[in-house]
Amino acid sequence: MKTRITELFGIHHPIIQGGMHHVGYAELAAAVSNAGGLGMITGLTQPTPEDLSREIARCAEMTDRPFGVNLTFLPSFKAPPYPDYIQAIVDGGVKVVETAGRSPEQYMPQLKAAGIKVIHKCTSVRHALKAEKIGCDAVSVDGFECGGHPGEDDIPNFILLPRAAEELTIPFVASGGMADGRSLVAAMALGADGMNMGTRFLATTDAPIHDNVKRAIVDADELQTRLIMRNLRNTERVMNNAAVEEIIRIENAKAGTETIDDIRHLAAPILRHRILTNFHAESERVTTDQVIYHFTMPGQPLIFLSHSNLIGDGETVLTNAQFYELGKALDRIHKFYMPTYGPSIDSPGSFYAMDVEFKFDGEPGEEPALFVKQARPHPGWGL
Repeated sequence: MKTRITELFGIHHPIIQGGMHHVGYAELAAAVSNAGGLGMITGLTQPTPEDLSREIARCAEMTDRPFGVNLTFLPSFKAPPYPDYIQAIVDGGVKVVETAGRSPEQYMPQLKAAGIKVIHKCTSVRHALKAEKIGCDAVSVDGFECGGHPGEDDIPNFILLPRAAEELTIPFVASGGMADGRSLVAAMALGADGMNMGTRFLATTDAPIHDNVKRAIVDADELQTRLIMRNLRNTERVMNNAAVEEIIRIENAKAGTETIDDIRHLAAPILRHRILTNFHAESERVTTDQVIYHFTMPGQPLIFLSHSNLIGDGETVLTNAQFYELGKALDRIHKFYMPTYGPSIDSPGSFYAMDVEFKFDGEPGEEPALFVKQARPHPGWGL
């Protein structure tokens, strides 16, 4: 199939895998590209520009077809080094960048100077027109059906897509509620040149998420999503669960007077598996548990240097048993990578550290199991 999108990006099918935090790794992006679509690495999932460079190189080893990188521009107290991330993209030879969040206008000169094609995600026609004006090559028009942030206009794709087709001259893809061939046919009938899928790609063998989550997505019907944080003007469409129901109960009880602090504790389990905060957490001044624990000596007490501000008094992020299990895993990781990344014999006083991403997960009512997602040398430590 040929459309303006396939011609623009050099792909076989007008299907783009949208950037998704902690999902858009090389494995998924390469799989989508190898299947003829446009895979997308999520740039800010990588802790540093150097990490992004390595992820791009990994993806390039897995596919010889075009793939892109997503960069989301978010308001924060401490913004990530976007120019450095862009330079990593340029140096990696990537020719497509999907931008989202705030306008990419201030970064367009750096992107365009490298010959990179930019597709910007928009939830309204006015934003899409601004993207066209500042030089974006294409836009992804996100209807109110989309997961995550659907904007605040509440316009579904049956209205939004024809309006975009009437106003835009650059190619655009439909996003939000897209899941199969029927979606693609409908999107193109409404004027789009292709489609962008996010949630649908979560339910694939290549997505790095738990099978229970994939099964929940597949089994869900049209009533299994809810809208939260509407009164905060930060609307999110999420899958329904007990935490979401409690957020909605609080919002209803507060009758429009709620603040983020009223529901912050319900989001805590999503963040608690991280020892080091990422820039999103830092921007909201989230802190972590800091502990000293002699994991080689089972039963030793935990010594807390500080507690996370996401949990209540007397609570801890992990149990003693979980700290012990995690400690054993970290010890094995540390020893395994010591010959490669550890200090050399010429510098006996130096040290090294590993950046480990992990989570405790399991079926409701069962003891959560430890899953180590990835491990790599922590940038700037010891080497």
